[in-house]
Amino acid sequence: MTLVQMQPRPTDATAVGSTVAEAMDTAGPQVCNDMTVEVALSVMASARVGHLLVCDDSGLCTGLVTHAQLTAVRDGSAYSDRVQLRDILGYRGPFTLPVTTIAEAGHMMRCSNVDALPVVDEHGNALGVLALAR
Repeated sequence: MTLVQMQPRPTDATAVGSTVAEAMDTAGPQVCNDMTVEVALSVMASARVGHLLVCDDSGLCTGLVTHAQLTAVRDGSAYSDRVQLRDILGYRGPFTLPVTTIAEAGHMMRCSNVDALPVVDEHGNALGVLALAR
């Protein structure tokens, strides 16, 4: 079974503070890692988002996938319609905590070459996403 959880966006998504907790967006769609790439792309299109938080069977955040990543996998020569998100995530992370400063999170994003970071609590539950401003 594939899980999709929707959470409303904050009313003031432009507020930027000194910590990740003050600058992050709500988590948005969260999907289970057994979802296929095609279904994940459909969820993204329906939700009009550019990324999905991926969770394991326990509900712990295992990573974040972007539309660009999923499109590259789908267009690859090794692709089949059975490829699941867990197959493409690789290692867990990177993640950040809500108490991390914006400067530290920005440095982590630059070093990891990512445009968005999942924000998790001390147990690994997704709280939101810190994304670069567009």
